[in-house]
This record gives sequence, C-alpha cells and structure tokens, in this order.
Amino acid sequence: MASRLATRAVGAARLRPSIVPRTLPAVTTLTSSRPASNVPEPKAKAQSIIDSLPGNSLVSKTAILSSAAGLSIYAISNEYYVVNEETVVAFCLLSVWGALIKFGGPMYRQWAEAQNEKIKGILNAARADHTQAVKNRIENVQQMGGVVDITKALFEVSKETAQLEARAYELEQTTALAAEAKSVLDSWVRYESQVKQRQQRELAETIIAKVKKELENPKALQQILQQSVADVERIVSSKAQ
Repeated sequence: MASRLATRAVGAARLRPSIVPRTLPAVTTLTSSRPASNVPEPKAKAQSIIDSLPGNSLVSKTAILSSAAGLSIYAISNEYYVVNEETVVAFCLLSVWGALIKFGGPMYRQWAEAQNEKIKGILNAARADHTQAVKNRIENVQQMGGVVDITKALFEVSKETAQLEARAYELEQTTALAAEAKSVLDSWVRYESQVKQRQQRELAETIIAKVKKELENPKALQQILQQSVADVERIVSSKAQ
C-alpha cells in the first residue's frame, strides 16, 4: 500500500507542470498607482458576485458556491482535473460568453420586448377590428329586425296585386268578348242595311219600270191627263170659293 502511494506521488509530480517563480510587484504599488476613483468598493464587488450566482436566496447561493469550491478542490487535489491551457481557454470562453450574456442580454431583452409589443399591438388591432366588425354585423342584424313585418306587408300587397291582376284579366276578357260581339252585331247591321238598300233599290227600279211601262200605254196617259185636269179644276174652284 505504501509503495502504491509513493508511485502515485511520483507520477503526479511528473505530470504536474513545473511553475517558475516570478517576482510579482507589491500590492501596495499597484493599488497606489491606480486612481482611487476607479477602484470598486469590496462590498459592491462582493454583492455583484453574489448576485451573479444562481439561486433565489443567500443561503442557496452560499450552498452552491461552497459546493462548487469543494468539488473543485476535491477534483484538483485528487488529480481528477489538472489545470492546464485548456482550462485557461475554457475560462476565457466562459468569460466571453458571460460578458455577452451580461451586456447583450439587456439589448436582446429590449429587442424581444419591442417585438412582443409590436406583435401584441398587431393582435390587439386585429381583435379590435374583429370586434368592431362583429358589432357592425350585430347592428345590421338588429336593423333588419322588422323584416318579418315588412315581409308580411309585402305578401299582403302581392296578394292584392294578384287579385287585381286576375280581375283585370277577367275585365280584359269581358271587354274582348264584348268587342267581338259588337263587331259581329255591326256586321249583321251592315248586312241588313245592305239588304234593305238592295231591296229598296230593286223596289224602286220595279216601280219605275212599271210606271214607264204604263206611261207607254195611251189609255193610261189619257186617264192621267184627265185626272190631272180634274185635280187642277178642283183646286181652282176651291180657291175661287
């Protein structure tokens, strides 16, 4: 067991990089060379470090810090983790990402909030437009509430119109029938008048022919002459008296 521990110690000494001691300037000279106004207060620095740790309370942040420190010391002491250039690179990357998150986070948050407000405004405007459209539709429907009464009145008017049209059709048919009967009667009257005229003309022609024939007889002429003379004498005697 002792030989194993000695072998592990020798191997660890070989794996560890040799650190060349360097002369560091005195702390007093560094602090004296910096202006007093740029040096942050230790309390504020400690508070900022504590605030950057995850957790909601001081106890949880202290527990997390203690656990991380204990795990780091345990890993380094048991050579589970060896500090080398990769550690420095990882620390630098973490520092850069931390700075980006710290300084770029508020800007990204502002941009995200602006986008959220923009989208919220668009959604609110769309909702307001939809609400207004629904209200307008409701008002239009309310204005059309008297459609039933108007429809009933229009139905009554259409019924009366149909009755009047039927009556007008009947009157038109009656008028057409009366006009046709009148035309038939007129034709019959014209026919009868033509028949009467023809009969009168025939009668007159017959009488004229008969008179002409009697005038051709001397006896008839003598009788007419005697009758005429008698008539003249009677008239003259009646005037003389």
